[in-house]
Amino acid sequence: MGDITEITDHNFEADVLQSPTPVLVDFWAEWCGPCHFVRPEVEAVAVELGERLKVVSLDIDANPQATARYGVMSIPTLLLFAGGEEKARIVGARRRDAISAQLTPHL
Repeated sequence: MGDITEITDHNFEADVLQSPTPVLVDFWAEWCGPCHFVRPEVEAVAVELGERLKVVSLDIDANPQATARYGVMSIPTLLLFAGGEEKARIVGARRRDAISAQLTPHL
């Protein structure tokens, strides 16, 4: 486990909202410096919590529908979905321990 899959507006519903396991969505953009900083932290969380959640990433520039639907105004933003509902929101670059600490109560 620990793989991060790229998703799009097209498959967001099926891969995130209808997922039987919790899903962490990393909203990012290529031009975003903090997004590149947080990526290895998110990858570490994917390895650490990979048995209990799926981790995906969504490029906000290429996928404006999901970005707007969930009110993502600043990146990086991490949203945890479980049962089709947002359970946690982390805005800004965080270290893996801070990310894990916010996610674990919802898993």
